[in-house]
Amino acid sequence: MRFRSAFSLAMIAATAVLLTAAAGRTAAAAEDTTARATVPVETFTLDNGMTILLVRQPEKSTVTAGWVAHVGSSNEKPGMTGISHLFEHMMFKGSHVIGTKDIKRDLEIIADQEKLQETIRLAYEQQRARYRRGEIDDPFDPKSRPAELVELEKSFQALVDEQRSLMVKDEFDKVYTEAGGSQMNAFTNQDMTVYFITVPANKLELWFWMESDRLGTPVFREFYSERDVVHEERRLRTESTPTGKFDEMFEAMFWESHPYTWPVVGWPSDLQAISKAQADDYFSTYYAPNNVTAAIVGNFDTAQVKELARRYFGRIPRGSKQPPTVPTLEMTQMAEKRMNAECDCQPQATVWYHTVPFRHKDSYALDVLGGLMNGQTGRLQKSLVLDRKIATNASASQNSMKWAGAFAFTAESKGGATPGELESAWYDEAKKIVDEPIPAEELQKVKNQIAADAFRRLDSPFFLMIQLLVYDGEGDWTYLQDWAEKTSAVTEADVKRVAKTYLTKENRTVGLYDRKAGTAAEEAPPELSGLPAEAMPMIQSQLKALKEKVAGMNDPAELEKMLAKMHESESAAPEPFRKVMPLFTKVVEDRLKAVRESGGQPAPAPAAPVSPSAPSGTHGGGAQ
Repeated sequence: MRFRSAFSLAMIAATAVLLTAAAGRTAAAAEDTTARATVPVETFTLDNGMTILLVRQPEKSTVTAGWVAHVGSSNEKPGMTGISHLFEHMMFKGSHVIGTKDIKRDLEIIADQEKLQETIRLAYEQQRARYRRGEIDDPFDPKSRPAELVELEKSFQALVDEQRSLMVKDEFDKVYTEAGGSQMNAFTNQDMTVYFITVPANKLELWFWMESDRLGTPVFREFYSERDVVHEERRLRTESTPTGKFDEMFEAMFWESHPYTWPVVGWPSDLQAISKAQADDYFSTYYAPNNVTAAIVGNFDTAQVKELARRYFGRIPRGSKQPPTVPTLEMTQMAEKRMNAECDCQPQATVWYHTVPFRHKDSYALDVLGGLMNGQTGRLQKSLVLDRKIATNASASQNSMKWAGAFAFTAESKGGATPGELESAWYDEAKKIVDEPIPAEELQKVKNQIAADAFRRLDSPFFLMIQLLVYDGEGDWTYLQDWAEKTSAVTEADVKRVAKTYLTKENRTVGLYDRKAGTAAEEAPPELSGLPAEAMPMIQSQLKALKEKVAGMNDPAELEKMLAKMHESESAAPEPFRKVMPLFTKVVEDRLKAVRESGGQPAPAPAAPVSPSAPSGTHGGGAQ
C-alpha cells in the first residue's frame, strides 16, 4: 500500500523528491541548512490569470519547464471519475497545427464521431438496463452486445481508422525531440495534473509556442479509443498486480465522504460513459489559464521570458467561469475499519489514520513523527527489522494533500511473522512516542535530516521545477521556502501531541494481507538494497508493470524510443535511485533483443515475476 505512485521513470524520479527525506542521510546543522534552502523565485501573472514562476540559473545550458493544471481526481464527480487522468493522455494528441495532415477533415470526423457516439451511448444505457434486470452479466462484454450496437461500433471504428490515416503519429514528441528536448512527461494525481520537459536554452521560445498551442487550440483525437488505453493501464497497474484491487478497495474504505475515495484512473464504468461534450466543458473550466501555473528553471533572460509569456500564453482567453472548489469534507471516523485480504504477495500490514491537509499547522509535527520512524536509523528499522526481525521493511509517513491528509504505517513480514504481529509492533512504537521521552538528540537529528534534504533537493533544476509545480498544485509553492524552517521549530511536545491526537483506534483503518495458499515468495533484486524502505515495494511493482507492458510490444522502433526515454530519465534520477534504473532498461533491452531475433514477428513474452506490492494513486502517462 503506497501513497501516490506511478509507472513512469520520470515519476519514479519525481517521487524520489518526496522520499529522500526518509533516507536517513547525515546532515549539517538545521539552522545553517535552512538558511541556504531559500530559492530566488520571481513570479508574475498574465492578464488572463496565468501565473509564471521563474528561477534563473545562468550557469546552465538548458531550461527545465512545466506547468500544472489545478485539477485532479478530487475535482471529479460520480459518473465522470478518471476524466482528469484521461485528459493527461489527450493533451499529447496535438492541436490544429500539430498531429494532423488535414485539420478540416480531422474536425469533421470528430463531429461525425460525436453524433454516432450519442446513439451508442443510448444503446449502452439499454445494456445497463439489461444488466440491472439480470439479463446479462456485464453491460460492456462484447459477447452481450446486440446486433445494432455491433454495427454502430463498426461504423465508429471506420471513422477512427480514417482519422488515424490523417494523424501524424507522435508529432508533439518528435518536434521536441528533434529540437533537443528531453524528459518530456506528465502525471496526474488527486489534486493536480503536471506536464514538463527540458529543452536547450536557445529553444525556450519553442516551449512557449508548443505549450500555449496545446492549451489554446487542442484537438482531442482518438478521444473514445483512448479510453481503451486507460483500461489497459488499469489492468497493468491495478488488476494484474497482487494487491492492486485490494489497495483500491482499502482507499475507498478509508475515505468515506471525500472525493479521494475513487482511484485517479477512475472507475471502469465511468470511463465508458464519459462523452466528449463533457470533456470539452471540463477542459474549458479546469485548463483555463487562470487555473494554470507554469515554472521555468534554468538559463534564460527574464525580460525575454516575460515577453514570450505574454506573446504566447497571453493569447489564451481567461476561462468564462471560475473553477469550483471541492466543498465536501471527510466525515469524522467514529470506529476502526478493518480489511483482511489474501493475495499472491508477501504478508504485510498497513494502518492509515486521518490527519490534516497541506499547510495545516500540525503537518510539520506529523512529518517529524514520520522522520523518527523512518530511515536506516529510524525506530521502525531498529525495532521491527533489526531487533525483532519480523519485517523486511517498515515505514511511516504523513501525506498532506490539498484537501485532507493521512498518516500511514506499512510493513512487510519476514520469516513466519504474521501481519497481525506487524500491526501490534506498530502500536507499540506509536505508544512509545506518546508515553516515553523523545531524546533531544534523536529529535534534532531528524529535523537536521529533513532540513538538509530540503536543501539537497534544490540542486537539480528538474527536481526544483517539479517541487514548485507540485507545491503550487497543492495550494502554495512558497511551502518550498519555509517548510524546513517550520519543521525545525517542531518540539517534542508537538510530536507527542499529534501522535496522541491522530493515532487513535477509532481514527484508523487497518489492512492485513496474508499470503494466498499455493503461492511462493520472491526475493527482491539486490539493486534495491539501500533504498528507503517505503520506496522498494513501489519500484518492484513498477518493474513488474513494465515487464507486462513490453510483453505485448513487437515494434523495434517503439521499444528503441522507450529505451531512449529511460536513459534520459536515468540521468535525472538522484542517488540512490539511479542504481535501480538499469533494472528497467534491461527489461526493454531484453524485449528488443527478442523481437529482433524473431525477425519482427511477435516474440515470446518474458515471464513476469510476482511483485509483493502494487502502486496506487497516480501515474505518469502522456509521453511514455
